[in-house]
Amino acid sequence: MTVQEQATDGGVVLTEGAAAKVKGLLEQEGRDDLQLRIAVQPGGCSGLRYQLFFDERSLDGDVVKDFGGVHVVVDRMSAPYLGGATIDFVDTIEKQGFTIDNPNAGGSCACGDSFH
Repeated sequence: MTVQEQATDGGVVLTEGAAAKVKGLLEQEGRDDLQLRIAVQPGGCSGLRYQLFFDERSLDGDVVKDFGGVHVVVDRMSAPYLGGATIDFVDTIEKQGFTIDNPNAGGSCACGDSFH
């Protein structure tokens, strides 16, 4: 499945750059049983906060996608908030880390850590 196809099915999209970074982090951990879990939790200035972490669990209702060997998991409660969201990794002088471009976010706080 190409990135374009993944974008049209309404789920989360992981860019090639983000997938490469996740693969590198997993190699550093020496684990091939972990997947990247993306969740939305209450919190932050704007009401909702993203969480990205490695997880070995499989929960009932999880939506799982494969991006070149990187498994991305979204729980069923977070999926509606993340439909069509694109996760990228940036590494510039100004910023380093994962970014989330979410068309479902009505706005975010000034620090960019949370959304509504």
